Amino acid sequence: MGSLVHTRWQIERVHVAPGPTAWHLEVSLSAGLYLVDTWDDTATRVTRDMELFLVQHGEAKTETEDPERPLNDRGAETVRRMAAWALQAGLRVAQIRHSGKRRAEQTAETLAEHLQPARGVIAVAGLKPNDDVHSMAATLEAETEAVMLVGHLPFLGRLVGFLVAGDPDATVVRFRNAGIVCLRREKERWSVNWTVPPELVQ
Repeated sequence: MGSLVHTRWQIERVHVAPGPTAWHLEVSLSAGLYLVDTWDDTATRVTRDMELFLVQHGEAKTETEDPERPLNDRGAETVRRMAAWALQAGLRVAQIRHSGKRRAEQTAETLAEHLQPARGVIAVAGLKPNDDVHSMAATLEAETEAVMLVGHLPFLGRLVGFLVAGDPDATVVRFRNAGIVCLRREKERWSVNWTVPPELVQ
């Protein structure tokens, strides 16, 4: 059997059942559901369900208006409205990450003012419009807490395509400026949990 995995979380339920290639152990913890799959005599793998929130930045000024492209007045107001809705809906994230571009930074900061993520707001590499999605996807696989990514198209659409369908070119969801897309990872598989475009929030 694989090595014993120790955790700090309180175990609420343990269930053992045969899987397609080996026995697997489901351990329900106070912090979430873990799956411990033993595929051979030497390797044990642990995964945890998680939610991922993806937000396209709010509507921004054109480069002609301002080369840094901050949010315009309508974009800033829409982001505030979506942030207030997210708080009222009970959305919780451990951290909000953005691309570092001004429009994404402003969007992330407004969301953080309402959601108060425990690990704050940070700029990260790999979220710019034309960045490759594989590096970010690998980073997300190691995550155990809900996070929010604030970025741009086409990157966000390609990331969803890769996570859900295994193909960055697949169109899975349609993003709106300031809209929120929620993905969920269960048993190592990603799916679209829900989407809320700003026109549905008044």
